[in-house]
Order: sequence, then C-alpha cells, then structure tokens
Amino acid sequence: MSVDQATVRRVAKLARIKLKEENVARLEGELNSILHWIEQLNEVDVTGVEPMTSVVSVKMKMRKDLVTDGSYPGEVVANAPAKEDDYFLVPKVIE
Repeated sequence: MSVDQATVRRVAKLARIKLKEENVARLEGELNSILHWIEQLNEVDVTGVEPMTSVVSVKMKMRKDLVTDGSYPGEVVANAPAKEDDYFLVPKVIE
C-alpha cells in the first residue's frame, strides 16, 4: 500500500491537523515507511504464538475484597482541622 500527497492532505483534513504545504512530501515519505514496516510485520509467521499482555509471565496479585476501617483511624484524622473521637468534623452545609 502506498500513500500519495492527496491522501496525506485528506488524512490531515479528517484529523483536523493544520498542514503546511512544504511538509506534505516529508509526511508522505514517513507514512509510506510506516506502512512498509507494517507490511513487513504481516509477513511474520505467528502461528502457535499466544497473545500476551506482558513480556514477563506474571500472575496478578490478588487480595480479599474486605471492608475495613484501616486499623489506624487515629492516624487518619491526625491532621484534620476539626475532629471528634475518630471522626472528621465538618461545617453544616444545609440551611
């Protein structure tokens, strides 16, 4: 597949990218080299290769989904401007 200058202008218009006329030829070459590289990738035989999400086989660490108080409520409210016991005090917002 090959891209010509008219296609470069059309893609720029569709992408709403302001394109100077002197950059069209350079972008044509860059897009063609990208498409050539993709064509090379399509030639690689990947039969029997499983898709992967990482280059290293890692199992995701899981933890139990438990609701807790954090076990340190005093430290949580330590820097609060106003507190009572282990709770934040906030100004009344309903009038």
